[in-house]
Amino acid sequence: MKAIVLAAGVGQRLGKDGQNQPKCLLKFNGKSLLERHLNYLRHYQIDEVVIAVGYQAEKIQDEIKALAAENWVTTVYNPDYTKGSVISLWTLRQHLAAGDDLLLMDADVLYHRHIIERLVKTNISNCFLLDRDFEPGDEPVKLCVKDNYLVEFRKQVALTLYDFAGESVGFFRFENAIARRLARRTEKYIADGLHDQPYEEVIRDLLLETPEVFGYEDITGLPWIEIDFPEDIQRAENEILPKIEMAEYEL
Repeated sequence: MKAIVLAAGVGQRLGKDGQNQPKCLLKFNGKSLLERHLNYLRHYQIDEVVIAVGYQAEKIQDEIKALAAENWVTTVYNPDYTKGSVISLWTLRQHLAAGDDLLLMDADVLYHRHIIERLVKTNISNCFLLDRDFEPGDEPVKLCVKDNYLVEFRKQVALTLYDFAGESVGFFRFENAIARRLARRTEKYIADGLHDQPYEEVIRDLLLETPEVFGYEDITGLPWIEIDFPEDIQRAENEILPKIEMAEYEL
């Protein structure tokens, strides 16, 4: 199985912490987010990791070397990293279409390794991760469930649409047929000039076309946080990281 990690963007909303380095190089208790990703992926025997890089790409490449991971981690450069994340997906289209089952992951997430375990070990071929414990508002990307089917995947959703909703963690598992569809749809987005779209819109298209082939794992209760704002760093250090370390100490 292959893992594709999206790490090209500029962390503008983080202020100086996002401008000094890519977000995946933020360190928590001495380990960067990228190091934590790679440790977990190695633990679960992921064969290959491909990282979409852009902003300060050389710093990510230096971290890969420092972690002695060059033999199984490669990077693909997105020169248009200030535009929508759909372009990062487009730069990875050959890897999406290569015929592998894969994990697709945002790079700016601090999380417990059991979250990855749920994706690796699930019997759901095309799997989202859903957390029912989330802050309401327009910032979280929501997954909506009705009659046990996923029916929507967006930040702004109609309240009458679903039985319940959760926040997407930003990690996905796709079988090779869906990964190839994702590659083709990404190419269409770029051909149509939709360069400013988030990559989630492409996934949403496939979900709405064939909801029956997708499912979800409910990871409510497992600690994680996406790092977007300065206050996320504080919460990660003071709340999420202690929960992760306590849980891993007990393993």
